[in-house]
Amino acid sequence: MSRPTQSIAGVPPGRTEHPKSTAEVAEIMRAAAIAGESVIPTGAGTKLSWGSPPTSADILLDLSALDQVSEHASGDLIATVGAGMPLTRLNEHVATAGQRLALDEAVPGASVGGALATDTSGPLRMLAGTMRDLLIGVTMVRADGVVAKAGGKVVKNVAGYDVGKLLVGSYGTLAVVTEATFRLHPVPPSRRWVSVAARDAAHAAELTQAVLHSQTVPSALEVDATGGGMRVDVLVEGRPEGVAGRTAVLSALLPGAETSEQPPDSWGRYPWDDTTATHLGIKVTFRLSGLADVVRAAGELGLRGSAGVGVAYVAVPAERDLTEIQAILARLREATGRNGGSAVVLDAPPALKRELDLWGPVPAVELMRRVKHEFDPDRRLSPGRFVGGI
Repeated sequence: MSRPTQSIAGVPPGRTEHPKSTAEVAEIMRAAAIAGESVIPTGAGTKLSWGSPPTSADILLDLSALDQVSEHASGDLIATVGAGMPLTRLNEHVATAGQRLALDEAVPGASVGGALATDTSGPLRMLAGTMRDLLIGVTMVRADGVVAKAGGKVVKNVAGYDVGKLLVGSYGTLAVVTEATFRLHPVPPSRRWVSVAARDAAHAAELTQAVLHSQTVPSALEVDATGGGMRVDVLVEGRPEGVAGRTAVLSALLPGAETSEQPPDSWGRYPWDDTTATHLGIKVTFRLSGLADVVRAAGELGLRGSAGVGVAYVAVPAERDLTEIQAILARLREATGRNGGSAVVLDAPPALKRELDLWGPVPAVELMRRVKHEFDPDRRLSPGRFVGGI
């Protein structure tokens, strides 16, 4: 399998291992524990450049062969799959039963495990939540090679559920997830997008608030302020007659709106290229009431993301002067901080990462360090990749 990068945030691994089962992962982890080697798990390799550079990378653990559907109980709306399975292939499989994992493929080619490790999501997070909401069980291998399970295979089973949630967004620093169980949703029979141009940040905020306070129950509510323009896009899904009625309401609510059965070209995509070799990719979060403030802070760069849940992304050209980049990041952190959120650098060229505070203020970092110590006391799993050098 060809990979978009042969390094982990600029750090080349000592060697790559290719396990084909949970048992083989456990064997590799036990041997690594004895040898004191560090391990970096990866799936499709699409986000190996994300996060902080590891302080050590003896083994790149390639989980791409763990790509089978172990179980699809369509009657229970659940599926259990290997961490190396591409999200697109998972959805192709469950679509045969008229179902979907309501998690957008934010990065083309991403695997289940990679999406879990980085907690990526897209427009449908407004409808179904994020990976934390859709994940109901995991099989994992601890740093010492012991296989463990958390959660279950039915939506109402909560035993060990919080352990699985801890792994989401941990950048592979706590355990190696080899299998995951998700709750699924039926594929809606009809979908329609309603799009309207906004004059400025205040108008975009006004339009999004109008949608949020309507009775149209959108599946997604996005804003795209990149490319010099500004647009609000709404997705409605469901039965054809219901979608038609809600589309009519939205068209009346949003003067000048256009409707389509196809998504906008930018739908669910970050405002930077796939490799971010030429850009910084920044994730911003904020209260819904802070949308206009954060859009103004992004300035001419613009942003793109979910106005309906307060998550968006900003692309900054890496060729800009370091002082200017730091000023942009500080401005975004001030604006998101005022509005109950944060600004995190997801990705950037390695040389630039060394000059920046990627994560910003993290109030719970000491608690996170204690959790890391409980899971991985020798700090051998993706060391240094996460916030606070975890």
